[in-house]
Amino acid sequence: MAGPRIAVVDYHKGNLSSVARGLERAGATATVTDDPDALASADAIVLPGVGAFADAMAFMRESGQAEALVDQMGEGKPMLGICLGLHLLFEHGHEGATDAPCPGLGVLAGSVTRLESTRLKVPHMGWDQLMLTDHGRACPLFAHVDDGANVYYTHSYALADDVDPAIVATRSLYTRGFASGVWSDNIVGLQFHPEKSSGVGELILKGFIDMVKGAA
Repeated sequence: MAGPRIAVVDYHKGNLSSVARGLERAGATATVTDDPDALASADAIVLPGVGAFADAMAFMRESGQAEALVDQMGEGKPMLGICLGLHLLFEHGHEGATDAPCPGLGVLAGSVTRLESTRLKVPHMGWDQLMLTDHGRACPLFAHVDDGANVYYTHSYALADDVDPAIVATRSLYTRGFASGVWSDNIVGLQFHPEKSSGVGELILKGFIDMVKGAA
């Protein structure tokens, strides 16, 4: 029996095949697409993390992807944002912006700022721990994930402190504490890359597929 049909959004900023393969291994039928109309026929959507915030938003607005994504999320379709895809769900991002922060999709309140350190290397690259919140323990994606599990990061920007604590599912620490996972109804976002996070990442993607099946 085929798994849920998941559209992986291609905004022409990188190779998304590893995300699609990760979803397929977890039991989904994944299709990489840049067609806004294709999002309506999918059971769920994954917005992956490649490129800079401002460049990604410029392409998505011009192509019609931004409007289609907001519409589909508003209708309750399950959405998973990964790394930059998490950032784009929020109101503003500083990456690639010039004079002022760049507006994002704005379906979640808050902003994205750069990790700053005189002691630690930025970008934050490699394995690091997830700390589950009470909200995160109730999230389907983390149903089989232990507190303190290691996942794979590669990022220079992270969610700021203006994100609503009520939607924070996991937190991590590198240069500062930041929300590394959020969950709000049909929308989940992850700062780390589950498709690069070995067995723990596969459990998280299977959790998303369970969430999609539950929504159906």
